[in-house]
Amino acid sequence: MSDGDDWAEKYRPEMISKLVGNDDKISKIRKWLESWDDGKIPKKKGMLLSGPPGIGKTTIALAIAKERNWDIIELNASEQRNAAAIRNTASYGSQHISLTSFGGSKKSSMKLILLDEVDHLSGGFGEIKDTAINNAIRGGGLISQIKGDSGGKAELMKLLISTNQPVIMTCNEPMKLWRGGDWRKNKTRFNRVSENIEFSRVKKGDLIKVAERLLVSENKEIDGEGLNLLIENNPGDFRSLIKDLQTLCSGNHKFITSEMVERLVAISGRDFQNNIFNDLAAVYASNSAREISR
Repeated sequence: MSDGDDWAEKYRPEMISKLVGNDDKISKIRKWLESWDDGKIPKKKGMLLSGPPGIGKTTIALAIAKERNWDIIELNASEQRNAAAIRNTASYGSQHISLTSFGGSKKSSMKLILLDEVDHLSGGFGEIKDTAINNAIRGGGLISQIKGDSGGKAELMKLLISTNQPVIMTCNEPMKLWRGGDWRKNKTRFNRVSENIEFSRVKKGDLIKVAERLLVSENKEIDGEGLNLLIENNPGDFRSLIKDLQTLCSGNHKFITSEMVERLVAISGRDFQNNIFNDLAAVYASNSAREISR
């Protein structure tokens, strides 16, 4: 592949065993996957993977489908978000053919439904009438019948209750998903039908492991000071790390110097989100006004 290719896709792990970081969370996911073995259907047919962007939530879902030879039906909730879109893509699709099939001529009997960025579903959990949803799917009704995200959360709940296929959802901020009425009640209802796995930012040791693996693949080297600088300026985000390495590796040079990393760090912003509850915990644990301000 050329330097112009997206290395985040080029180096996306295709097997669960190749994933790095959040080992305890991966273990919980494995246990949930085992509950689908031998034709069994677990009580909780959904799994919500939450946490900051760039830590591999979508990668995990794709690796699961690849490793288990499951078909995958994918819908990004930040783009297609109302009841009709969810029912058409996920609910109907799970009962018929998949949108994307991974490898091999033999079709899998299992279909993994992947709903990315479900925290982008706005509005409440109010249901839309089936006639309106079905008309919108068939194109037989006015487009104004279902506006914006109407009915998206309610349809998601229906899917989690009625499906016989595994559903994996990703989000950055689960609180955004619960809101719309009584958030505590919404969260309780949701957790009855879905596991909730909250991922942390990636540890420095895991970032180093991925960086070293990628550099070996690209036949590149980096000095220790440069690698430390690159890792120290990373917020715990695999995607940012890989993009930085793609920039540093572009060209015919074999060795990446600390000066090259310094130039990259100086011109690249580091915009990342943090969980307000983690921030407050850090504030209360601090003994320094300067540290609290930081």
